Amino acid sequence: MNELQKIDFDSYIPYYIQLIEALRKLIKDNGLKSGDRLPSEPDLCDMYGVSRTVVRQALRELELQGLVTRRKGKGTFVAQLKIRESLAQKLTGFYQDMVERGHVPITKILQFDVIPAPSKVAQYLEIEPGVEVYAIERLRFVEGEPILLVTTYIPCEFVPGLLNHNLETQSLYEVLENIYGLKLARGRRAVEAVSANRREAKLLKISIGDPLVLLDSVTYLENGTPIEYYHAVHRGDRTRFEVELVRVSGQQSLEEVVSAQEIELPSSH
Repeated sequence: MNELQKIDFDSYIPYYIQLIEALRKLIKDNGLKSGDRLPSEPDLCDMYGVSRTVVRQALRELELQGLVTRRKGKGTFVAQLKIRESLAQKLTGFYQDMVERGHVPITKILQFDVIPAPSKVAQYLEIEPGVEVYAIERLRFVEGEPILLVTTYIPCEFVPGLLNHNLETQSLYEVLENIYGLKLARGRRAVEAVSANRREAKLLKISIGDPLVLLDSVTYLENGTPIEYYHAVHRGDRTRFEVELVRVSGQQSLEEVVSAQEIELPSSH
């Protein structure tokens, strides 16, 4: 084991905060991977010269941060790292977002058809029910693991011949912008916690009832026309969304701040 990072008992920094950083270093320096067991609480007390209360507080914080998992009667283990996704910074596609974060995304097309728009889809896209839309269902993988199941609907009139494009090897957003010349300007997202149904659990390789993060999204062109609606479920155990907050000053409402800055949420493309 590499040299331990010592606790500075004369520092103004709380002991548990120092221990959090020491444990992060312990995990990194010793190459601990997902599923590897950390030393027991008594051992950590001896290793760092702190009380069990300090150890438990540090482990609790690391668990909340998603770095470790604690199993009653078994100990503390390095957690499986969550995939980070931007939620409010910019309107990018899933593929681009993952590549920028150093991941290797893979897409499997489950459905790619032209269908009459169901009423819910028509409402989001501001078209009449029954108008032809592309329905594209995709299973998205990161590092070989299924992370996201998303179904996208786009009015056929905007993208004739879309069926001719291989969306397993191309970003949908890049096709819309570079091939069809569509300028995607803003998006509106609704986020909800849901439980996996039987089909979702099978595709995402989780158990029925496991937590999912659901995103309902509409993407708009510069002129305000809805171009895309998608319904996506992300694995709750492998996805971590990040939100950038803006402080509201004076009499300005949060709604006005959001509108003025055109805050965008991530796409699943």
